Amino acid sequence: MAKDAKADNEARTGAETRAETGTEAVTETGAGTGAETGAEAGAKAPDFRLEAADGREYSLQDYAGKMVVLYFYPKDSTPGCTQEACDFRDYNGRLTAEGAVILGISPDSVKSHGKFADKHSLSFPLLSDPEHEVCQRYGVWQLKKMAGREYMGVVRTTFLIDGEGRIVREWRKVKVNGHVNEVLEAILAVKREQY
Repeated sequence: MAKDAKADNEARTGAETRAETGTEAVTETGAGTGAETGAEAGAKAPDFRLEAADGREYSLQDYAGKMVVLYFYPKDSTPGCTQEACDFRDYNGRLTAEGAVILGISPDSVKSHGKFADKHSLSFPLLSDPEHEVCQRYGVWQLKKMAGREYMGVVRTTFLIDGEGRIVREWRKVKVNGHVNEVLEAILAVKREQY
C-alpha cells in the first residue's frame, strides 16, 4: 500500500472508530442521494462481483428471483457496525423465511471480514470492496468531516433489491437502532404489493 493511501486508511479508520463510539460528530458532505450513480429507488441495481472471506465471489446476479438486503457499512469491528451486523444476524432467519438474502459490503479486507464474521457468528457474506468501486457505484463513498478534518468513507446505507434487480427501497445515513425492523417491514410491504 502506498504511503499516502496507508495514511488515508489510518485516518479513516481512526475517524470512523471515534464516530462509531460517539466521541466526535461526523458530517457526511456528499449529496447522499445516489441519483448521480443511478442507485436509487426505482432504478436497476448496479451489478458487482466481490470476494468474501470464504474465498467465493458473489454477484447480485447470483440472487435473481430473490430479494436482496444489500447493506454498506464503514468498518469491521467498530461498535455501530458490529451492532448492525449482529442485528442482521439475529433477523437472518426471519428475512430468509420472507425470501430475502443479506449481503454486507465494506472496504475492509476479506481477512478482516473473516475475523469479524467468525467472532460474531455472522451467517451471511461480508464482501470486500477495497478499491471502493461498488461503493462509488451505489453513491455511498463520500466525503466526511470530523474535527475539522475531511476524509473519504462509507456512509452507512441499505438497499432493498427485488427479484428482478430493481432497487425498491433505500435507507441513507442509517441509524442502527431499529433499522433491521424497518428493513423487515419493507420486505413485507413489497411482498404484499406483489400478491
